[in-house]
Amino acid sequence: MKKILMMLSFMVLVVLTACGGSENVSGENGEEKKLDKIVFADAGWDSIRVHNAIAANVFEHGYGYETSVTNGSSAATLTGLREGDINVYMEVWTDNMKKVYGEAIESGDIKKLSTNFDDNKQGLWVPTYVIEGDQERGIEPMAPDLKTMKDLEKYKNVFQDPEDPSKGRIVGAPSGWLLSEYLDTKVDTYGLREEYNYFRPGSDSAIITSLAAAYEDGKPWVGYYWSPSWVTSMYDLTLLEEPEFNEETWEKNKGTEFPPNDVVVAVHKDFPEQAPELTKFLEQYETSSALTGETLVYMKENEASAEEAAVWWMKKHEDLWTKWLPEDVAKKVKEGIK
Repeated sequence: MKKILMMLSFMVLVVLTACGGSENVSGENGEEKKLDKIVFADAGWDSIRVHNAIAANVFEHGYGYETSVTNGSSAATLTGLREGDINVYMEVWTDNMKKVYGEAIESGDIKKLSTNFDDNKQGLWVPTYVIEGDQERGIEPMAPDLKTMKDLEKYKNVFQDPEDPSKGRIVGAPSGWLLSEYLDTKVDTYGLREEYNYFRPGSDSAIITSLAAAYEDGKPWVGYYWSPSWVTSMYDLTLLEEPEFNEETWEKNKGTEFPPNDVVVAVHKDFPEQAPELTKFLEQYETSSALTGETLVYMKENEASAEEAAVWWMKKHEDLWTKWLPEDVAKKVKEGIK
């Protein structure tokens, strides 16, 4: 009987040890955490779609992952990133989402892996021919001394509001955008309220339509936009100057240029453990406004999709992105995008 009890005890011990060992291996190797699919954030503009497509080509062809995108506003997609419904955010415009981005980083819900680009600009632009003229098009300078946003006060008759000829018109940002409020405040800060109407278009495309119509006819136009974009890359525009950014002044009356706006690549907090090889790639991901802008011009001129523009860009800049990958992985990606 004693031998039988000892044998039973031994067998129970073996079973318990085996069960415990299986649980530990699963946890340590992260098998339960491995991702079957990488989900990107699509917050609604073309440049983020291009960067999503570039990274997706690497993930799919280089490492065999499936990918998809989740569409939504900047706030909604950042929330999705925090909650883990989204894995990768290729273009977080940090200052445009300063509070929620800061909270997400501070809480540890998301991690910044790299700065995609930091040489972007935004503010009020005019076609360069408004200042310098265009001899080839027979356009004389209309506002030769226009240099700063404050200088607009001298040229209300140049930028006449078609609905209120007694004032000029500044084409701002759509009312649903936070920075539209910033621009409205700037109109007061620079003493332009009496001379100009601040016009809030219904959408981004409405801004573009307004600019394109004026540009084609060689007429004056002043309004909001940003770079990188196909608009600022395709049209010859001049950004009106403002005082150098000062945080105290900005918080008081927005009377400086827009704050520095690093555009970063961020991921959900668990992503580095779930996909360390992809994390290593994203940690090296760095472009520029010029590199991003040229893909947007390609899209516009060729009526191409973001996916087609991404392949075009990767073939053109093979020397850049292949440095971010092991040689064997880069080879797979090159073969995959042919």
